[in-house]
Amino acid sequence: MPSKRLLRSEVPTHMTWDLAPLFSSREAWLNALKEAEASFEAVSKFKDHLTTNGKTTYACLCAFEIAYQNAVKIGTYANLKQSEDATDPQNQEDSMMYGAFATKTASSVSFMSSEITALDRHAYDQLFIDEPKLNEFKNYLDDVYSVKEHMLSPETERVLSALGEAFEAPYRTYNTSKAADMTFEDFEIKGEKYPNSFGLYETKYEFSTDTEIRRTAYDSFTKSLRAYNNTFASVYATEITTQVALSRLRGYGSVTEMLLEPQKVTSEMYNKQIDTIYTELAPHMRKLAQIRKKQLGLSEIRYCDLKAPLDASFNPPANIESIKTIIIEALAVLGEDYKKSMVRAFEERWIDYADNVGKSTGAFCASPYGVHSYILISYQESMRSAFTLAHELGHAGHFTIANRTQRIFDTRPSTYFIEAPSTMNEILLANHLMKKDDSKEMKRWVILQMMGTYYHNFVTHLLEAEFQRRVYMQAEADGPITAKWLNETKLNVIKTFWGEAVVVDDAAGMTWMRQPHYYMGLYPYTYSAGLTISTAVAKQIMSEGQPAVDRWLSVLAAGGTMRPLDLALMAGIDMSTTAPVKAAVDYVGELIDELERLYQ
Repeated sequence: MPSKRLLRSEVPTHMTWDLAPLFSSREAWLNALKEAEASFEAVSKFKDHLTTNGKTTYACLCAFEIAYQNAVKIGTYANLKQSEDATDPQNQEDSMMYGAFATKTASSVSFMSSEITALDRHAYDQLFIDEPKLNEFKNYLDDVYSVKEHMLSPETERVLSALGEAFEAPYRTYNTSKAADMTFEDFEIKGEKYPNSFGLYETKYEFSTDTEIRRTAYDSFTKSLRAYNNTFASVYATEITTQVALSRLRGYGSVTEMLLEPQKVTSEMYNKQIDTIYTELAPHMRKLAQIRKKQLGLSEIRYCDLKAPLDASFNPPANIESIKTIIIEALAVLGEDYKKSMVRAFEERWIDYADNVGKSTGAFCASPYGVHSYILISYQESMRSAFTLAHELGHAGHFTIANRTQRIFDTRPSTYFIEAPSTMNEILLANHLMKKDDSKEMKRWVILQMMGTYYHNFVTHLLEAEFQRRVYMQAEADGPITAKWLNETKLNVIKTFWGEAVVVDDAAGMTWMRQPHYYMGLYPYTYSAGLTISTAVAKQIMSEGQPAVDRWLSVLAAGGTMRPLDLALMAGIDMSTTAPVKAAVDYVGELIDELERLYQ
C-alpha cells in the first residue's frame, strides 16, 4: 500500500544522520558562528601588509587556515540542516544567517587575493625564499596567483565578494522552491491513490516495474514541473547571465574558459569529452532501449520507460542491513583501513536515509575537514539506491583519506576528477555481486545495475553537459534564455541522442528543471570524466590486484595537490587523449552485447 511521506519529526532516529560531531546543539553552532567572525577579523588585520615579507604572509595564511576550517564546519551544519528539511523555518533562518556570514567574511578577506596577485613574479617567488615554511601553502597560493591577469581592482574585488550572497541566490531559490514549495498531486490507479514528490518519483516510481504506475507518475510529475517552468527558467537565466557578465568583466575569452580554469582543464578536453560520448555512445544506448522494449513487452518505449527494471522477479534483498554487509564486503578490496571507514559510516550514522517532507532530492556527500563525512540519500530498498549509496560512500572514503593526509586547502582535487572515487565504488560493488553468484540471472541483473551507473553518468549528466554547452553559447550570443527556449533546446538534445529508438514526449524538454548541477559551474560533464577514469582503474585492479589498489589509494591520499591529468596519470590513465573515453564507451557496448546474448 502506498504511504504518505513522513514529516522530519516523524522519522526514526536510526534513519537520520548524527550531526553532534559537528555541533552538539544549535546553541553550540550559534556560539561557533560568533567566534568564527572573530577568527576572520584576525585575518583582516594583515590587510595592506600581507606581502611585506614571507613571514607575514605565512602568519596570515596560518590564521586564515584556522578561520576557514571553522567556517567549513559552520557552513556544513547549516547546509545539512537545510537539506534535511527545507520547510523548517529555523533551518531557513540559519541557512540565511550562514549566507550572510559567508558573504561578510569573504569580503573581509578579499584583500588576500588582491595583494598576492598585485606582485610581479620575482616578488611572488621571493616570499617563499623569505619564509620556506610558506611552501606549506604553495598549492593554494599558486592557484590564487594563476588568475592574476583576470583580477580587478582591490575595491572591485571587495564589492564582488560582498555580493556573494546575491550571486548564490539563484541556487538557493531553486533548491528551496523544489524542496519546500513545489507540490505534486496524488495520482490514482485502479482506485488506489499514490502520493508523489520529487524524491518519490526519482527514486521509486521512475524505476517501477508497473508500466501504468511509471507512466502515470511521470504525467503527474511533469504536470507540476510545468507549473514552475517559467519561474525556474527565470532563476536559471539569472545564473547564466551572471556568469557571462563576470567572465566578460574579468576579461576571459568565454564563460567556459572562466568556469574551466579552477578545474585545471582545457576547453579542448571539455569539448572532446562531451563530443565523444554524445556521438559514440548513442548507438549502444539505443540498442539497450530496444532490448528493454522487447523484454518489457511494450509496443513503444517512451522516455519515462528508460529506467524501468528488467527481470523484476529476480530481486536480491536491498534493505539497509543486507546492503550494509554487501557494500562493506565489496569495498574491502581497497584495504582494511578503507573498510574501517565504511563500517564507521554505517555504525556512526554518517548517512541520512529518510524520504521526508522538505528533504533535498538526489544524493550528496559533504566532507567537512576535521570531521567525518555526511551522506544524504532517500533510500528506497532497491539496488539502484544501493549503488547510489556506494557512490556517495566513495566520496566519503576519498575524503576520509585526503583530509587525514593533507592540509585543508589541499584536500579537494579538481571537479574533473572528483567523481572517479565515487563511481569506482559502484564498479567494485558490481564486480563483487558477480563474484558471489555467477549464475545467468545474476550476471544479467548485475549488468543491468551497471547500466544504471553508466546511464546516470554517461547519459543523464552527459546530456546535461551538452545542454549546458548550448545554453552558454546562446547567452554569449546575447540570445534570450526563456522557458520555451530551454525546453526546446533540452528536447532537441534528448531527441538527437535517442533518435527513433525512443518516443520522447514534449514534457521531456523540462528535464533541465530536475537537476541542481547547472548552478555548480561546468559540473555535469565531470561525471563522465570520473567514470572514464574509474572504469580504467577498476580493470587494472581486476587484472593487477594489489599494485593497482596501492596506486589508487595513493591517488586518493594526494587530494588536491596535483592537477587532474596528473592524478589520472598517477593511477595509470592518460586523459589527455580520447582513448580512455572511447575505451569506456566500448566497454558499455560490450556489456550491452553481453546482456543481449544472455536474454537470447
